[in-house]
Amino acid sequence: MKRYIMLLRGVNISGKNKVPMARLKEALEAQGFSDVKTWLNSGNVVFSNEETDAAELADRIGRVILGEFGLDIPVFVLPQAELADILRHAPDWWGTENKEIYHNLIFILPPASFPDVYREIGAPKEGLEKIQAYQAAVFWSFSRKEYQKTNWWPQTARADIGAKLTIRTANTVRKIAGI
Repeated sequence: MKRYIMLLRGVNISGKNKVPMARLKEALEAQGFSDVKTWLNSGNVVFSNEETDAAELADRIGRVILGEFGLDIPVFVLPQAELADILRHAPDWWGTENKEIYHNLIFILPPASFPDVYREIGAPKEGLEKIQAYQAAVFWSFSRKEYQKTNWWPQTARADIGAKLTIRTANTVRKIAGI
């Protein structure tokens, strides 16, 4: 059995796209997923499965969510070992204890790629934010006080680009990597 991380995009936000994590856990277990654990209410799930293709798992889980909750939402799945590798490649400036800086990890949903996303969003604003890509992820840090002046903050919220991404804080990513 291989351990996987599943990230759902845009669930349980302001009463929209409701996916109760306890019900999701039950639905996944009914489909043969094992050792299912959820973290927070924002669509973070860790599970074990014999399937070895993350894209096939994402499709399968998407069908479960559609059938159980009536939602057609992006599902991102990656092996837990791959997330651990991504975190090992974090730049020195990412995920520090500096409370004036906010640290996120952006996951790029297939078939999009970093060059696609970068072309659409553009360069980070110097002195306010930093980015660094690694595999299907982008380390992103920015000033808490001046986040509204950054380039990536408003751009990642746009519907056309937002559908290609799911974003988690450094603390959340570290937690689910260790579950």
